[in-house]
Amino acid sequence: MATELKQLKLETLRSQVEKHLRLAILNGDLKPGEKLIERELCEQLGVSRPSVREALRKLEAEKLIVIVPHRGPEVASMTLEESQDLYAIRRLLESFAAHEFTRLASDTQVNQLAKVVKRLGDAGKKNSRTGVLQAKAEFYDILLGGCGNQLVKEMLGGLLSRVSLLRAKSLMLPDRLPQSLKEIQTLLNFIEARDAKGAQKISYKHVMNAEVAALGVFRLQHPESSNQPNH
Repeated sequence: MATELKQLKLETLRSQVEKHLRLAILNGDLKPGEKLIERELCEQLGVSRPSVREALRKLEAEKLIVIVPHRGPEVASMTLEESQDLYAIRRLLESFAAHEFTRLASDTQVNQLAKVVKRLGDAGKKNSRTGVLQAKAEFYDILLGGCGNQLVKEMLGGLLSRVSLLRAKSLMLPDRLPQSLKEIQTLLNFIEARDAKGAQKISYKHVMNAEVAALGVFRLQHPESSNQPNH
């Protein structure tokens, strides 16, 4: 019993470290290309090195960090072309998930989604970056959990982690956030009406608009990328 409790405590600690580092990356506190030094992380978080290493392995699997030979772990960065590829696949998968959720989700799941959309709107009005990102994560957990396709859930879940590297930069833009919230509310309206085609269409449009905003910020921060050919 003592061994089981110790294991549970270790798992909880690793989860907390992982959550802290993920949020720091998505909030922009840890920048793309920034080196992650295990010793410093241990000191900052007050945890053991195994807990930090396990968390880093999980974030590496999500492609939020990369292990660079002779340098160690650092926050992942993306090229313009990689970003365009991500959004192209996200449009297809997310609009499909919205269609299938509308068609298959239980009334309970739809109600859960509505509650999260309200929390998202409240966080947006307060201009709370952390609140918006957390509500967004919950939104996708429910949407993917009710779309009836485990493969889409796994694929899109992985993509969204990487997309978050870009989305965190653009989501809180003064002109983007209100529009994003309006699009999500419209998506919810279609879902509640069980209009699968309408949900698919607005979801596709939502991701297209998100891409324009995110890549606009990317180009401003990386002027050299403007010379790269578009797809």
